[in-house]
Amino acid sequence: QVQLEESGGGSVAAGGSLTLSCTARGFTSDNCGMHWYRQAAGKQREWVSSISSAGRTTYADSVKGRFTISRDKPKGTVYLRMNSLQPEDTALYSCETRSGGLCPFSARGQGTQVTVSS
Repeated sequence: QVQLEESGGGSVAAGGSLTLSCTARGFTSDNCGMHWYRQAAGKQREWVSSISSAGRTTYADSVKGRFTISRDKPKGTVYLRMNSLQPEDTALYSCETRSGGLCPFSARGQGTQVTVSS
């Protein structure tokens, strides 16, 4: 079964840090771009960051300089290191990949909750 599994969410005080993980199950994600999204309660889903199969990274302006995306291809895992967390970062974070080119599958994880208290 093809799926993405997130972990690492939790509750932290403002200024704290968390590292989220997203692991591909049932397929090899080496040739896939991987993307992090988040959705706060009552708000639209928002793109956060992406990493290409070649390792090129991009970030939303709201997280640039605070979040770092990386990947470990042998482990099939993508990470999102989040520093200087603020209450407005509170959301359900999920990872996603889309089929195309050499990437064989589309998948979206169920998400992991991040809650930042002031």
